[in-house]
Amino acid sequence: MTDYALLCTQLEEFLKEDSFYVPALSNASALLMEFLPDLNWSGFYLMRDGGLVVGPFQGKPACIHIPVGKGVCGTAVAQNETILVADVHSFPGHIACDSASNSEIVVPVHHSDGSIMGVLDIDSPKKDRFSSEDKEGLEQFVAILEKYLS
Repeated sequence: MTDYALLCTQLEEFLKEDSFYVPALSNASALLMEFLPDLNWSGFYLMRDGGLVVGPFQGKPACIHIPVGKGVCGTAVAQNETILVADVHSFPGHIACDSASNSEIVVPVHHSDGSIMGVLDIDSPKKDRFSSEDKEGLEQFVAILEKYLS
């Protein structure tokens, strides 16, 4: 069981030191890879020119561009909600950046005006890796990012 309270506290300490988005998102990705078991990718896609472009991450090289409405990340932006996928191979239009990924959770990250700045994207080689507890904990994690990055 992940201690999301501790994870969020550590994130906040990094953000208090410097909230520039590059180190903030880089350390956030590293914290998630360190704290959460059974991951093969943790990172961010950021909105740019009406689509998503890869940002700071931990893991294998990733797809660079994802259109809004495509794949899990683009769908999370289009629906403006967290998407938890137990088996990515059954998700319509899934974009396979890493064929080892089997489950995924994507959480939108917002500017202070409510517009989407990007998404937190986490992949696992295990099917059904992410729970409702993970969803709630990661949404709290993202809320801290939003507080400091906006």
